[in-house]
Amino acid sequence: MSISKSDRIAITGGAGFLGGFLTQRLRDAGYNNLFIVTIEEFDLTREADVQRMYREQKPDVVIHLAAQVGGIGANRENPGRFFYANMAMGLHLIEHARIHGVKKFVQVGTICAYPKFTPVPFKEADLWNGYPEETNAPYGIAKKALLVMCQAYRQQYGLNAIYLLPVNMYGPRDNFDLNSSHVIPALIRKCVEARDRGDEKIVAWGTGSASREFLYVEDCAEALVACMERYDSPEPMNLGSGREITIRDLTNLIARMTGFKGRIEWDSSKPDGQPRRCLDVSRAKQILGFTAKTTLEEGLRRTIEWYEANRRR
Repeated sequence: MSISKSDRIAITGGAGFLGGFLTQRLRDAGYNNLFIVTIEEFDLTREADVQRMYREQKPDVVIHLAAQVGGIGANRENPGRFFYANMAMGLHLIEHARIHGVKKFVQVGTICAYPKFTPVPFKEADLWNGYPEETNAPYGIAKKALLVMCQAYRQQYGLNAIYLLPVNMYGPRDNFDLNSSHVIPALIRKCVEARDRGDEKIVAWGTGSASREFLYVEDCAEALVACMERYDSPEPMNLGSGREITIRDLTNLIARMTGFKGRIEWDSSKPDGQPRRCLDVSRAKQILGFTAKTTLEEGLRRTIEWYEANRRR
């Protein structure tokens, strides 16, 4: 069944970082029958709340973005909670999508599902060739189990469930809380605050040798809408920019762009996380014609400008 502009679309996590941009992208594309699923109204880890959401809202399409997740520190402190919450939310949502006969279920997975030593660039076929990086393995495995559930439900029940693997996202309105943020917002905040205080140095986690790929949040929202409309396959799909950068080079770039002129000290007692992370994005290009439009430098400029304009001084 094809997606229609009048379909009722439920977006879990729609009030969050990616969710806000996705909601706007959907509206821009003519989808106005949207429902934002918030934790205040529906605790998706509780099956009764998930049942009530389907019963009351009657969605035709569900886009499941909601997750409990954080950076390396948060993942190390909450392995049990992150496993349970992410597993429970997906488990209940997919089961009741089947029961209610939704047209499409879009499961947004995580790049943390890939094995720790996946050859670069990561190909979707490599997903099962090893154990994830230890600090985020509980979160990654919970999300990866939902890929198996989507495939099993497609095979047995004909549920049109797709599974997407976006790489690390960043952009305006990201989480800049140093206790739970990811690397780009954390570095932006550290550099801006250190610049304003006139600090001689900032301390960055790890050795700086690990590499990452980043996807600007508006590009990710564009890809998700395209997948909702046109992707129908049991195979997972990578969503990324295809550009890899070391954390050391990224830190130097952010320091330069924020005007921080002090030195960068590396705390090697803190973990680097996965050694390398860069995706093979050829499937998204071949099937959807999707290529990320925003360069890292342009995306960082917009993110820094937003933070400077909205931070509490």
